Amino acid sequence: MADHLPGTDTPAAPTSSVPDKPALEGLEAVLTKRWREQGTYKFDRNTSREQVYSIDTPPPTASGSLHVGHMFSYTQTDVLARYQRMRGKNVFYPMGWDDNGLPTERRVQNYYGVRCDPKLHYDAAFTPPAQPAKNERDFIQISRRNFIELCEELAVEDEKVFEDLFSTLGLSVDWELTYRTIDGSSRAVSQRAFLANLAAGDAYMAEAPTLWDVTYRTAVAQAELEDRERPGAFHRVAFHRADGDRVFIETTRPELIPACVALVAHPDDERYQALFGSTVFSPLYGVEVEVKAHPLAKADKGSGLVMVCTFGDLTDVTWWRELQLPTRAIVGRDGRILADTPSWIKGDGVAHYAALAGKTTFSAKETVVAQLRESGDLDGEPKPITHSVNFYERGDKPLEVVTSRQWYLRNGGRDADRRERLIGRGKEVAFHPAFMRSRYENWVQGLNGDWLVSRQRFFGVPIPVWYPLDSAGNPDYAQPILPADQTLPVDPVAEPAPGFDEAQRDVPGGFTGDADVLDTWATSSLTPQIVGGWSRDEDLFAKVFPFDLRPQGHDIIRTWLFSSVVRADALQSAAPWKHAAISGWILDPDRKKMSKSKGNVVVPTDVLKDFGSDAVRYWAASAKLGADTAYEIGQMKIGRRLAIKLLNASKFVLNLGATEASVLSATGPGASGPATNPGAGLRNAEKAPASGPATNSLSNPLDMALLAQLADVVDQSTAAFEAYDYARALQLTETFFWSFTDDYVELIKDRAYGAAGDAGQASVLATLATALDSLLRLFAPFIPFATDEVWSWWRSGSVHRTPWPVAYRPSTNATGEGSGDVTMLATVGAALSGIRKAKSEAKVKQRTEVLSATICAPAGALARLQAGHGDLRAAGNVRELTLAEGAELAVTDIVLAPVEEPVQEPSQR
Repeated sequence: MADHLPGTDTPAAPTSSVPDKPALEGLEAVLTKRWREQGTYKFDRNTSREQVYSIDTPPPTASGSLHVGHMFSYTQTDVLARYQRMRGKNVFYPMGWDDNGLPTERRVQNYYGVRCDPKLHYDAAFTPPAQPAKNERDFIQISRRNFIELCEELAVEDEKVFEDLFSTLGLSVDWELTYRTIDGSSRAVSQRAFLANLAAGDAYMAEAPTLWDVTYRTAVAQAELEDRERPGAFHRVAFHRADGDRVFIETTRPELIPACVALVAHPDDERYQALFGSTVFSPLYGVEVEVKAHPLAKADKGSGLVMVCTFGDLTDVTWWRELQLPTRAIVGRDGRILADTPSWIKGDGVAHYAALAGKTTFSAKETVVAQLRESGDLDGEPKPITHSVNFYERGDKPLEVVTSRQWYLRNGGRDADRRERLIGRGKEVAFHPAFMRSRYENWVQGLNGDWLVSRQRFFGVPIPVWYPLDSAGNPDYAQPILPADQTLPVDPVAEPAPGFDEAQRDVPGGFTGDADVLDTWATSSLTPQIVGGWSRDEDLFAKVFPFDLRPQGHDIIRTWLFSSVVRADALQSAAPWKHAAISGWILDPDRKKMSKSKGNVVVPTDVLKDFGSDAVRYWAASAKLGADTAYEIGQMKIGRRLAIKLLNASKFVLNLGATEASVLSATGPGASGPATNPGAGLRNAEKAPASGPATNSLSNPLDMALLAQLADVVDQSTAAFEAYDYARALQLTETFFWSFTDDYVELIKDRAYGAAGDAGQASVLATLATALDSLLRLFAPFIPFATDEVWSWWRSGSVHRTPWPVAYRPSTNATGEGSGDVTMLATVGAALSGIRKAKSEAKVKQRTEVLSATICAPAGALARLQAGHGDLRAAGNVRELTLAEGAELAVTDIVLAPVEEPVQEPSQR
């Protein structure tokens, strides 16, 4: 008669389904298909907020290939998701693709050999070249619309590859909840949020000094800066006083002397007290500038007198703003010196400037140094130095500071009250590990300006604004034309402004569309709102927001995490999540961060092919949150060995006759934890066994000891998971598993085959079944393929839709008082190891009979050995076993039965 699942008429899979030769190969394809078809990880909308566990999953950049760092961090998230699902939560686990922005543009340019020229007209028949040019100078120029079409086409193809790899890795994502940061829904949400910010006064336009990347021709925000050490030189240069005396400054950027607007020294620097308020003239150009005092100047740096230019760096911006200095910009958006001679340069200075016009700043520097040397205004030769220079994190040339009109979002950079509020929002989020909160707070406290969100790119979310043109054709930026909400998303470059027609574009009295797009973080910061249904599906949004978890890397706390807090604070007056799980980096053998830009990445497909998904997941889950971890093949080999051992140990247990009906219930007397099924809230979930053999079916102390030890593992693993310490839960479970297979299984084989009678056999089969049932559930978040494969051998459904195990504690009396010494198995196992070691040293086979042996041990251990005496004798094949008290556990006086031929060492064969 077939066993049935508790509370159902569904028969469990018979043990005859256990394969002769269990293997990991092929499980990913079979089980991934089964999980998709059966909706194993599907989110159920018919739920309450209390039942939901929602995850704001990082959308990977869909512009190229993934690397093992992605497998590392996404596995850690998946482990947490699987645990919450088994705890009875309805897990909202989406996946998005971050496909708008600069990375996609660069990939498209290089992949197709094209470059966007927005002045060109759309070519409906355009086909990219079969052989793209290798040099960017030879790339084909195409229209904005043609370029965007190529971006969308390639991004979709990349995303298919990513989804296949993530599925192979075993991510328990609901693939019906995918989104793209450039699709219509995301664009509408991003534009709607921007317009809400604008209406609230949180978004504004300003013409101001802007960090500018000359390669990508776009503005850059503070959060995207990266300081890099670069070689440079200090140039000691003379400025001239009206009386003919000279004062000296030291600068690393002599090419900006034409842009000089002041000299600055510290107010307490006695050398320059008499100069404050006076004027001097710049060398070569003869431009009069004032000498001013400011506390940011450092008396011990260089000459102590600093040249302020518009703009050499962000400190120049500060001085320009606080000292109310004029603007004299000479560097264009292409990184070259402006061609036209500035109005403030007169006389002989015109010829000097003409020698710089149109040159890169690097070439201009060489020219100016030569001119200064010739004029006698260069005091000595340049002194080589190494200094920190601002770069765009994706760029390869130093940033310039140019004046431009841009859009900003208020983020506390200029508002102390808002800054404190955002720090408070961070305190509403539980960071894992906790010390990562300080990185968030330090970033907020160090902000020196608002968030620049406009970008001069093409493939992104358009800024949804038009501007009316006056009779002279000049835009009125103070009176922007905004779209109606129901028309979102809009593209002001391709669509006419409300109340106008296309013929009125860019003509006096008409309109012009804002050609910029939003920073990719301005859309990615809205992932909770995008995937949660904000402004489109408020019922869903109420069930998932604030999200329970934001998993991400520590390197983007200042960008993605902070910007998401800014948006949720402004739009929902709340923190966007309850928990933030911060993963570390993957390091190469030289302990350097693994990244595509450094060329030290490992391709995930190769790793998965070589070791299997469960092995890779084991490696990833062995690392704690926040810990930078070395790429280690050895860990993956251990994980593969563990998964294979689980298959083989399960086969052994099930072939002995352990069945689902043998599993002891954790809901009766002696149970630890809640009496109700923690998985009751699951859609189509299997229920925990409601009944099983009576607790007195355990007739052996070793069996009770094993289950008491297992109960501790369940309790401690649960506590670890609740603290987001999944690595601790894995370590606890794995340690118990190897003790189970190496000690317990070896000790009980005789009883399992009936040598101790029916009661002894029933006790061991109940223990084996109960241990296997719990181990499969404990391991399920970590090695989902091997565990679900084993589950299918003796149970219906999926282990991933079953409840998390509840500790079963054996009891011997009506009050449920527990029994079972959790240290007994280790003690008896150590004694068995001692017997085996003696046989190995005697070079005989392990099945050789021991005529007699004595085991010495401390008094406490003796009691445990006495309780396991029968199993120890049977496992060691000992005829007469004597126990004696001693200082430490040791096997002595062992007498082996005579053998015909000793076992040779491998080296003797």
